[in-house]
Amino acid sequence: MMSSSSPSSSVQEARHALGLRLREIRKDASLSARALARLAGWHESKCSRLEHGHAMPSDADLRAWTLHCGVPDQAADLIATARGIDGAYVDWRRIERPGLKRAQEAVRPLFERTRRFRMYQSCVVPGILQTAAYTRAVLETIVALRGVHDDVEEAVAVRMDRQKVLHTGHHRFAVLVEEWVLRSVIGDADVMAAQLGQLIAMASTPSVSLGIIPLGTVRGGGWPVESFTVYDDAQVNVELVSAHLTVTRPGEIAEYVRAFAELEELAVYGAAARALITTAITSLG
Repeated sequence: MMSSSSPSSSVQEARHALGLRLREIRKDASLSARALARLAGWHESKCSRLEHGHAMPSDADLRAWTLHCGVPDQAADLIATARGIDGAYVDWRRIERPGLKRAQEAVRPLFERTRRFRMYQSCVVPGILQTAAYTRAVLETIVALRGVHDDVEEAVAVRMDRQKVLHTGHHRFAVLVEEWVLRSVIGDADVMAAQLGQLIAMASTPSVSLGIIPLGTVRGGGWPVESFTVYDDAQVNVELVSAHLTVTRPGEIAEYVRAFAELEELAVYGAAARALITTAITSLG
């Protein structure tokens, strides 16, 4: 399970690769780190931090680096590379600062172009299967915890509209949730009961395969991990405590695909899954 306090290995490797590229540019210019720092007006240690991937360069840093190394034409490409790395690991506050509606709208193109979704949730019901009331309760909690702009109603409307992909095109959704997701009351008992009822209804949707991993399951290869979604075999989005992680390195995507397959083996489906959901409804009193 990846740490919630550090980027994934793919982001670290990308930072390291960018640092090596900067080092090569400096060496090709026959400049020492000290000389480049002096020309740019930096402390000498800054060059070392950038070259070892310990710090991310700003656009201005990259323009200065390429200018003093005599290759200003490389600045635009380096800036695009750095922005791509920076966008792979994004603090939730940064994502949600413009509002929750904007955050919901941002993923619409990804949902529309993806054909095969593999979703694992260890915390809440996946957004694609949520009721409006459940979504509202989740987003209101985010507003309270993170102090972001309160446009919850607009964000709920966007998420509900996004659920059209369940019934259009050739999208297929393999969804796995831990049983404790069914037992964690979001909103209140009425909201939760309605949400669980919707799960039963959604499980009969032709595009959806719903698996529940029962409490007390003996864990072999399928450890509980952070919630994630695999979009085709092109991208994985991971929900960390502090940030949103986008994985695009093929080798790392393969690790998530393998983890999903292992978790699938622990889940129950069909009548057994419905029985777990019904029991959770009953427990609400």
